[in-house]
Amino acid sequence: MDVKVNLNILLRDDVMSFEFLLIYSFTVLIASITPGPSMILALNHGLKYGANRTIASAFGNLTATLIQASLSIAGLGAILMQSETTFNIIKYLGASYLIYLGIRSFLASTDLTIKINEEKHEKVTFKRLYWEAFLVTAGNPKAVIFFTALFPQFIDTQKNTPFQFIIILIILAIIAFCCMMLYGYFGQSLLKILQKAKVTKIFNRIVGTTLIGMGIGLASGKIEK
Repeated sequence: MDVKVNLNILLRDDVMSFEFLLIYSFTVLIASITPGPSMILALNHGLKYGANRTIASAFGNLTATLIQASLSIAGLGAILMQSETTFNIIKYLGASYLIYLGIRSFLASTDLTIKINEEKHEKVTFKRLYWEAFLVTAGNPKAVIFFTALFPQFIDTQKNTPFQFIIILIILAIIAFCCMMLYGYFGQSLLKILQKAKVTKIFNRIVGTTLIGMGIGLASGKIEK
């Protein structure tokens, strides 16, 4: 209790209130934990390559997320809102990559045990998983607009603004990383269920269709002005 009171006093004087931090953290948690392209990818990586390797996916997602958040702070969000061409270039590149991953998952082998034993130790590298997650996350320009709309709600320009941005970025990083790992561990826990080829085939179809659908949805999205 004393810790909370002291922290609250410190934040009110220099940064933001403790209650605002809680509201911000909860908002970011809901946005991050909601199933989306990055989380579906983490689930798939956790299933096929194990939760330990999903750390690479989580760092890829984290890197892209922090870049997007930083760009929104720098004002790119406002530029994207006004430049449909810039928005569409990023949007279609991201959508194309999502559709590509979806097709690859849809056509993936149903022999999951062999796939894991071979790819986990020989073919699949941390670098590959990192860049897959990075590209999927970076390919969604709406995240920049989301951050541009979110951050001003929790920033008090009359206080230490740079330090406020540092705090909200740290909180964002922790939550985004934990959510990716949560999906990765959940994917790994599905391994025993999906040992049967028939079940694996259904799972691959679901993941593939979901990613393709998200890619199409992203491509057809409009900027709300």
